[in-house]
Amino acid sequence: MIATTLAEPDDFEAWRAEARRLVERGVSPDAAGWHEDTADLFAAPAAAPVSVDRAREVRASRAFMNLARSAVLHSDPARLGLLYRVLWRLQEHPRLLDDAADRDVAALERLARQVRRDIHKMRAFVRFRTMPLEDGPLENGPLEDGGERFVAWFEPDHRIERANAAFFVNRFASQQWSILTPRLSLHWDGAALLEGPPATRADAPAEDATEELWLGYYRSIFNPARLKIGMMVREMPRRYWKNLPEARAIPELVAGAQQREAAMIATGTDLFAAETPPASLSAVAEGIARCRRCAIGCNGTRAVVGEGPASAGLMIIGEQPGDTEEREGRPFVGPAGQLLDAALATAGVDRARAYVTNAVKHFKFAPRGKRRLHQAPTAGEIDMCRWWLDAERALVRPRVILALGASSARGLLGRTPAIGRERGQAIALPDGGTIWLTAHPSYLLRLDGEAREREHGRFAQDLAGLARLLGESA
Repeated sequence: MIATTLAEPDDFEAWRAEARRLVERGVSPDAAGWHEDTADLFAAPAAAPVSVDRAREVRASRAFMNLARSAVLHSDPARLGLLYRVLWRLQEHPRLLDDAADRDVAALERLARQVRRDIHKMRAFVRFRTMPLEDGPLENGPLEDGGERFVAWFEPDHRIERANAAFFVNRFASQQWSILTPRLSLHWDGAALLEGPPATRADAPAEDATEELWLGYYRSIFNPARLKIGMMVREMPRRYWKNLPEARAIPELVAGAQQREAAMIATGTDLFAAETPPASLSAVAEGIARCRRCAIGCNGTRAVVGEGPASAGLMIIGEQPGDTEEREGRPFVGPAGQLLDAALATAGVDRARAYVTNAVKHFKFAPRGKRRLHQAPTAGEIDMCRWWLDAERALVRPRVILALGASSARGLLGRTPAIGRERGQAIALPDGGTIWLTAHPSYLLRLDGEAREREHGRFAQDLAGLARLLGESA
């Protein structure tokens, strides 16, 4: 066994040099032992290297190097052997990384993915607090006499501190700061990055004078209408909360979300309080074309109003017009509309007999060169446009409404429903109408493989249920 020791477990260049040396000498993964910090005193004596006429040429793709730079930072001690094994196999199989089913490749991808996620979490959840420069542990000496510095405590899962240092140097170049972790400390004095020994949470300040200002800002930007607790916890795991000043406000904001959402809806409705509802669908169309009550209505696109029989028994509501719909001035004529038409025809529902519209009447987009990329409307923008949707409903008086996606349902219910839980079932409205909820066809267009087949099947089942409901309500 040839034992190789890395003095620093996150030193990719040291691993690379040692791995190259071993491959050149023909040392197989089974004959290479990888260790961190200290050598294994009980390792078997080093075996003689495989005899070769000349050193092997070591080949490694750029994709492997990118994966290896991330994976070497992982806390799993087995990562070094895994990296070397993949490098060894790449010499005979240069396209090994293309085989996603390979166990070594899958394991390497998993390690790199977990490291990248940890890097992202550190950038998102480091919170600096002010501390006088003369206070606290700075083994490398004072950064500067007088003034103050910013200190943060963070507990990464992996060895990402050094790899992440450049991000904080570039972002906070003009300030003096320290990031303390259980493995090492990083100190920036405005000109050079210094490294110190491990720290404890007690070495960082518990709070500072600016936190009430930050809490006030956080409360003001918290949007209760967009609250998804499960997603929030996935993106901001609870284990980080103890270091986040805003975390202590989260319980009260979640508890009061429903009340605040109702107040937001009432505020949007009040803007129309003095207006008389339109007396005809043509008046609705004229009013929507002039409407500038939200940013979408002011973005220079033309309004796309509903079309179909004025007394249709079925109303179909989407989220908002897309690029094709805005250019042609008609709802559901793009790829999503074509998918919807085919699915309705299969279910035996005649679109020509339905009134088709959207919850939001203008196209919200982000420019990307010559392209216009769809952007989802906010809850506030949907609520602002609800007055027009209510006017259409009052004039058409449909018995059944097919709501495509959560945004369209919000325009009807004043709340954002869970599609997975509420789709494919009748939801009664106070005016006697019935909502039938399903996914938006644009969602189906973004899928492929088994997910696409599965969701197309569910969509077809939902529309078959709609056809039965229409028959029952006729």
